[in-house]
Amino acid sequence: MMQISQRAQNMPSSPIRKLARYAEAAKRNGIHVYHLNIGQPDIPTPECAIEAARKIDRKVLEYSPSQGYKSLRTKLVSYYAEYGIDLSPDEIIITSGGSEAVQFAYMACLNPGDEIIVTDPSYANYMAFAISCGAVIKSVKTSIDDGFRLPPIEKFEEQITPKTKAILICNPNNPTGYLYTKQEMRKIRDLVKKYGLYLFSDEVYREFIYTKAPYISAFHLEGIEENVILLDSVSKRYSECGIRIGALITKNKAVREAVMKFCQARLSPPLIGQVIAEASLSTPAEYMEEVYEEYLTRRNFLVDGLNRIPGVFSPTPMGTFYTMARLPVDDAEVFCKWCLTDFSYEGQTVMMAPGSGFYSDPEDGRNEVRLAYVLNKEDLAKALVVLQKALETYNELKQA
Repeated sequence: MMQISQRAQNMPSSPIRKLARYAEAAKRNGIHVYHLNIGQPDIPTPECAIEAARKIDRKVLEYSPSQGYKSLRTKLVSYYAEYGIDLSPDEIIITSGGSEAVQFAYMACLNPGDEIIVTDPSYANYMAFAISCGAVIKSVKTSIDDGFRLPPIEKFEEQITPKTKAILICNPNNPTGYLYTKQEMRKIRDLVKKYGLYLFSDEVYREFIYTKAPYISAFHLEGIEENVILLDSVSKRYSECGIRIGALITKNKAVREAVMKFCQARLSPPLIGQVIAEASLSTPAEYMEEVYEEYLTRRNFLVDGLNRIPGVFSPTPMGTFYTMARLPVDDAEVFCKWCLTDFSYEGQTVMMAPGSGFYSDPEDGRNEVRLAYVLNKEDLAKALVVLQKALETYNELKQA
């Protein structure tokens, strides 16, 4: 009998999409599904991006350069300069989404068996891509009870072995919404410098910080300029997930040359996506301000609503458009599936991402879910009603 690879067997299913077939079946049965499982904003893409797509006038849709169009990279230099990050176009490599940037960073910097330290919970693809390249995730646990606050730096140092090659952070954090402080970032810098590690820094959500604390990029940290690999994407910033444009950014020339080998192997990033992304960088400040205020309103509304449901707890995220919530159930994945297969309230149900899929140990986060507040407030209000009714019904059935 033919068998799939051990790597494929070890590859986890995405907690964000693994229940999608049940959601599609529910829709076919006439049930409206509120998608709180995935970071797909309902906010319109900037008009300048849509207009650029409409005006594409080419006789041939050709390969783009493997590094991405220089005009886009040059425009990104100006964008990052607004955040105090000094770059040249050659230090930016355009990727097919932020996910490819993560994968290329791993492939260029890590050997099979090398270890990466991440906070737990973390974005599920960090673990998936580690498996795909043979690397090992070592986790530093955080807790929902204190808002997923970063533990003492000594907890990171305890995980360091001769095989440790990198620390990966997401700031602000997906899935928790936690924002690293300047002091925390400096302690991570000192650890990176002390042990000669790479610092992979996912900064996709820098526009969505809801406190007065400053945004601290890994590129703001002095003394580790050659260690930093910044991972980015336009998907969330401009509500254009489908164009698949991200970036890998580093001042380390050897890493860039290594990444370019993988870029050449996949030929080129999306041509149409780059055209749209470049236009998006001219998005008016008013658009970004309105989007920010909308997400802030949604965050406050959803988190307040969650904490009003008996037995539910959600800390207030300081950034991104996600929150983790603890539910009064034994197994959130079973509950999430049940919501799609066996439950509806007034023809509606909710889809959420089971929390355990964001932990390196699937036994952790068993009663947690990640929710994305990417729906308008009216839909969030309806989703909260449906969620409360689902919990009441589910627990009544469990007790019967």
